[in-house]
Amino acid sequence: MRTCTRRIALAALCAALAALSAGCATVKPWDRDLLSQKKMQFAPSPMLNTIDDHVYFSKEGSTGGLGVAGGGCGCN
Repeated sequence: MRTCTRRIALAALCAALAALSAGCATVKPWDRDLLSQKKMQFAPSPMLNTIDDHVYFSKEGSTGGLGVAGGGCGCN
């Protein structure tokens, strides 16, 4: 019973270490300028993102998970 608990604890520790080591990445200084460009942002153009959200909201009655859901009548 005691060795089984140790094995489970060791397996949990190994899984935690594997998960933590996989999430880390080193960004080289010469790569930082590429990552900081506007096209690398999640929403490169806030105006286009707002227009797309309005189209989804009006036509499909859905939003991108950012606001409230509504009907598809297009009256908003």
